[in-house]
Amino acid sequence: MCTLHSTIHWACTVVFVLSGFSIFMGGREPWTLKHGPQDHESLKPASSCPPIVYPKPDGKISFDLLSSVALTGTNHEGDQPAHLTLKDDRIPVDHNLALYEGPEQRFCPAGVYEYVPNEEGGNMKLQINAQNCIHCKTCDIKDPKQNINWVVPEGGGGPAYNGM
Repeated sequence: MCTLHSTIHWACTVVFVLSGFSIFMGGREPWTLKHGPQDHESLKPASSCPPIVYPKPDGKISFDLLSSVALTGTNHEGDQPAHLTLKDDRIPVDHNLALYEGPEQRFCPAGVYEYVPNEEGGNMKLQINAQNCIHCKTCDIKDPKQNINWVVPEGGGGPAYNGM
């Protein structure tokens, strides 16, 4: 117990001194914490990654997507304008699907994005199921070409987790 107490005391002293130095310098310390590349720049091509096989949801530890989305309580009015749009409709198929095998359908936790066959033939297109969106903004952060435009939906109908 003595070791823990002295460790906490030492850590608090260091934090206190560094905070005082930061205030004295006006936030212009000679060091900074770097994150590296932005998330959308760190995506690797699908050809350089082994496929991941996920187990089926068991209903105890892991759950299916639709029941998990329903638990968020997110509600979108049917007559509101789309809050998820693409800047260029060609980029998802020409770049993301070709190089990364469609990362949108994997990084979105709510399954908003899926590739479906195009009406004209065998080509694929990105379908956006905005009604499933839980407003996490992962698509805005992780899209490799920053092509997805996420705007705040009308009415503030974001997640409403019960019991929190």
